[in-house]
Amino acid sequence: MYFVKEILLTGIAIAVVGGCSSKANEPDQLPPTGEELAMKFIIVDGHIDVPYRLENNWEDISQKTNSGDFDYPRARKGGLDAPFMSIYIPARYQQTGGAKAVADSLINLVTGIADDHPDKFALATSPEDIRRQFKEGLISLPMGMENGAPIGTDLSNLEYFYDRGIRYITLTHSEDNQISDSSYDMSEDTHEGLSDFGRKVVKEMNRLGMMVDVSHITDEAFFDVIGTTQAPVVATHTSCRHFTPGFERNMGDSLIRRLAENDGVIMINFGSTFLDSASANSAERVRDQIDKKIAERDLEPGSEEARTFRASYFEEHFAFSTVEKVADHIDHVVDLVGIDHVGLGSDYDGVGNTLPVGLKDVSTYPNLLSELLDRGYTEDEIQKICSGNIFRVWNRVEEIAQELQKDR
Repeated sequence: MYFVKEILLTGIAIAVVGGCSSKANEPDQLPPTGEELAMKFIIVDGHIDVPYRLENNWEDISQKTNSGDFDYPRARKGGLDAPFMSIYIPARYQQTGGAKAVADSLINLVTGIADDHPDKFALATSPEDIRRQFKEGLISLPMGMENGAPIGTDLSNLEYFYDRGIRYITLTHSEDNQISDSSYDMSEDTHEGLSDFGRKVVKEMNRLGMMVDVSHITDEAFFDVIGTTQAPVVATHTSCRHFTPGFERNMGDSLIRRLAENDGVIMINFGSTFLDSASANSAERVRDQIDKKIAERDLEPGSEEARTFRASYFEEHFAFSTVEKVADHIDHVVDLVGIDHVGLGSDYDGVGNTLPVGLKDVSTYPNLLSELLDRGYTEDEIQKICSGNIFRVWNRVEEIAQELQKDR
């Protein structure tokens, strides 16, 4: 069955069947809009933190929700077809233990969403799954693990999580772990890059067909990954350090060039503090102001009154970035290494209330595609950004795994 997406433009319904416009061959067709391309192309987002959000505040995302950045109606409106569900493991579990159980719980949550709403969602473990489910009118839910802590020191856990549907692992998160140093960890580096065990992890991920996510790791760890991997790697929710000097969480130009040589892809994070140093500086300043004002008002820091004040003051005084700045980051990657190495990795539900003007939730991807059209990007180029590039990398990772498994 082919799913028919309908776009209402000036009161006229235009049907898009299986990803191809029924009016595509008309010689007098107007140039496409962002809304049309969002419906026409498969959109893959490399990182959305829905599972952890729901673990802490359950809502039925098959319906419009009162909070968060993602739900089914808004995803449909925005043309989002394959959001990678982040199986996020906070760094504290590296000290307390229990990381594997947390990962299993979040995977069960995602599986439950697909099982409970088979007319809306389906799990996906390959680009082919996503393409097929796109035709069937389903939103695919591929999964990636953010923080390799659940692997522990047992390589067999990689195959365990692969069998559970995990198709990428972000090697670490906010603190150094047993695999890699973290770009957020300001203490002395534990491994000066990847650990010896981390190199074994990368090789085993290559063998299994699991993508290596280089978001969150240090520059030294990145180059260690590149020197170890036999497959292309991804940065699933990372932006360009060119616009945020000194912010190691983003990728510098030398790293982006090396990523491209590896045939990998950087998927641009939408958080304002990832996009612009002015936003990052503003966040720190505004949060300091909020703390002082809460103290001056003698408000209990965790009270509802304090939370309401914090949210409203931040919204009013924070220097939000814009959809145009996201396009600037895409431009930068394209100018640096070409169109084949950039994608979308919003970090929706993971960057709090810092989302830029024009990209406040998953209904707004058309705004970005419209901006790219205005800048002269072709339909083929936009299709690569939406899903073509990550599909190429994902397929190549699977091909290399098949080759490695034959050699054993």
